[in-house]
Amino acid sequence: MLPPYSLPEHIIAIIRQNTNALARELNVIGLMNIQFAVKNDTVYILEVNPRASRTVPFVSKATGIPWAKIAAKVMAGKTLDELGITNEIAITHYAVKEAVFPFNRFPGVDTILGPEMKSTGEVMGIDKNFGIAFIKSQIAAGQRLPQEGTVLISVNDKDKESIAGIAKKLEALGFKLLGTRGTARFLSEKGIAVSPVAKLGEGRPNILDLIKNSEISLVINTPSGKEAAADQTTIRRSAVSYAVPYITTVPGAAAAVRGIASLQKGEIAVRTIQEYHADIKS
Repeated sequence: MLPPYSLPEHIIAIIRQNTNALARELNVIGLMNIQFAVKNDTVYILEVNPRASRTVPFVSKATGIPWAKIAAKVMAGKTLDELGITNEIAITHYAVKEAVFPFNRFPGVDTILGPEMKSTGEVMGIDKNFGIAFIKSQIAAGQRLPQEGTVLISVNDKDKESIAGIAKKLEALGFKLLGTRGTARFLSEKGIAVSPVAKLGEGRPNILDLIKNSEISLVINTPSGKEAAADQTTIRRSAVSYAVPYITTVPGAAAAVRGIASLQKGEIAVRTIQEYHADIKS
């Protein structure tokens, strides 16, 4: 997401400072790819590579600047001043990059993500409103988030505290909530209206029955331990088979809720990418 909507300004300032320091110390001329991680207000650097990445085309489209071409000219001896790049580009809209996965073409494959490459492409959503930009990215990737209906929530223990606020927002947006036994108990204790639903093997109707009967509009499921792995894999596979949108991370769920809230307030507007670029330069 550009700009990073969930990072506070002081963290962004640290990332900017570290990026400049690394580029100067490593004497990089051209493009540089850095992977940062942030935990408990501490910024960690995972790796630094003096090369471009697949994010460069996305950043170019979001900002209206052909960064690969600029980098090539710098490497050939031009200066940034000569190329008209004198300040950091500050965009006035949001751009969201989303990966496209071919799970619907491979029945039986688990949709949970890991370090291996599973995506077959990338798309971008762009809008003045972050929520709508996120919704556009999901539509482009083939996933349509609902504006009403029933949401199934089943998360591991470490995500329960974080999911409570998201569940409360979904409730306020008019959604009916279902949860597996542990998740439902936790959310109920937080004062959230949620009904328990049976896991696979705990009786009927269970989660799989509800998905097959089109009684669930959205699945939020974060991976748990080995005991629950088989059930969760079946749930995720079924969601793909029956075209039910699913989310497997808490940050993803938070972004989805913001998108749904924005969508409920108004329709999606369409502008050309050139119009967004014109706003940057004005």
